[in-house]
Amino acid sequence: MLEAYDLDLQSIQEARRLATACREAQRQWALADQATVDRVCQAMADAAFAQAARLGQLAHEETGYGVPLHKRLKNEFASRQVWESIKDVKTVGVIGRDERRKIIEIAWPVGVIAALTPSTNPTSTAIYKVLIAVKARNGIVVAPHPLAKECTYEAVRIMVEAGEAAGMPPGLVSCMQAITLDGTQALMRHYAVSLILATGGTPMVKAAHSVGKPAIGVGPGNVPVYVDRSADVPKAAADIVNSKAFDCSVICATEQAVVADKPIAAQLRAEMEKHGAYWVNAEQKAALERALFFPDGGINPRSVGKTPQKLAQLAGITVPGSARVLVADLDGVGKEYPLSREKLTTVLGFFVEDGWRAGCERCIQLLKFGGDGHSLVIHAKDEEVIMAFGLEKPAFRIIVNSWGTMGAIGASTGVAPALTLAPGGLGGAISSDNITTTHLLNIKRVAYELVAPPAAARTPAPDVTGQAASESVLLPDNVALEEIVRRVLARLNTER
Repeated sequence: MLEAYDLDLQSIQEARRLATACREAQRQWALADQATVDRVCQAMADAAFAQAARLGQLAHEETGYGVPLHKRLKNEFASRQVWESIKDVKTVGVIGRDERRKIIEIAWPVGVIAALTPSTNPTSTAIYKVLIAVKARNGIVVAPHPLAKECTYEAVRIMVEAGEAAGMPPGLVSCMQAITLDGTQALMRHYAVSLILATGGTPMVKAAHSVGKPAIGVGPGNVPVYVDRSADVPKAAADIVNSKAFDCSVICATEQAVVADKPIAAQLRAEMEKHGAYWVNAEQKAALERALFFPDGGINPRSVGKTPQKLAQLAGITVPGSARVLVADLDGVGKEYPLSREKLTTVLGFFVEDGWRAGCERCIQLLKFGGDGHSLVIHAKDEEVIMAFGLEKPAFRIIVNSWGTMGAIGASTGVAPALTLAPGGLGGAISSDNITTTHLLNIKRVAYELVAPPAAARTPAPDVTGQAASESVLLPDNVALEEIVRRVLARLNTER
């Protein structure tokens, strides 16, 4: 008990120390020119990219989640692709001019950012957040998930070493090592912190939003994938299985349930099986439900980011060694259908609906059951159907004919490359965007007069001061309150 108490104190003290040091460094960094900012960020991105494989291995070993090779790819995405997407963004000085409206826009940093990172994508999220924060001339203190604190710290250390060698002030980027809930709370609440950037589970994100500071958070991603009768079914099947199997499904934008149009449902199943999808029977499905979720609906952390074979061991069932994902037929959405929830592991639900309108309704049910505002995937060639899904679905990323994992984060589509995918007002967030450096930038606006104020605005106010007001103003300072009241009453009686 004493050791835990001491760790809390250490964590709180570390949070205070790092936040204070970050504020001082950020005040210097706010004066940096664009060339210096870009040189530092380039150095950090290159250093992280060079260590992507090692960091991926460290993340896998520490958390037990996912696939080291896939984690390497995510680290490469977070360092190289994220940096390429923001490197030409101007974040210093004048960044825009509107000659018609006579407005000059000037970039200004937010300040110190408290960055909460998850256990599922620890190193890649840390790399990404450091780059988008420093590019906007902010400081950043990373608070890693306790299950991934060592690999996260190492990722940040690599970037700090490279950044400081390139001219970054010491203390601008740092990572907590003594991680406790109290310490993370102390960081978020610290007076030096201007904004919280939270990626992780729902309780952690809610805690970030409850601090009373501006916060950008994510939401759960119960992502449906609809396969229309107009789709390229073999490609759709390959995309779904490959996306779901990628890093054992720990990315929140991964497909969670397939909604198949009835005419192509059998073909889709057969094609998915070719790529390693294994359909479980009713008994196996019940065992998976018990293994993946607690009775209250909470996810069992032992099931997160696991291969089908490890899930089978956990559930006490047998599956082929060739299985890449497990698929369970479902006919409803809700608490009584546990596998219709978000599953951060290699298990898919499978629905069959007749026509895109019925498919649309099923997708809406899935989104509202723990995925409001996040993402949806559709495989189709019929543009009318695609647009219907885009217009009607409560999701802010509609991924067309691509992987959910790669499409939503911007690896295979044109959306901003990011590892924080905000769900908008539907999901309780301030933004619906893929969060990038422009979200961590304030803008000053120098606005010149376009038209003179109306003449009526220059008309002086009428003199409405009465005698009573004049008398009260002119009373000597030493007049007692009782005398003031007497005179007011006398005035009122006279007016009657």
